[in-house]
Amino acid sequence: MTAQKSIEIEGKTVQEAIKKALQQLQLPRSKVKVEILAEEAKGLFGMPGAKLAKVRVSVIKDK
Repeated sequence: MTAQKSIEIEGKTVQEAIKKALQQLQLPRSKVKVEILAEEAKGLFGMPGAKLAKVRVSVIKDK
């Protein structure tokens, strides 16, 4: 069984975290599987960034 390459990344939003992961892996969105581990939480008075979003991005193996 081959090891699947995956990384966990945090960002201010889920979309930002996915974008960072794709840049790090140097792959297009179509070549990865994205799992949302935690969504961002707004702070006091709706201010962003109280809690970062976290995603796990795994490379899809070609068959």
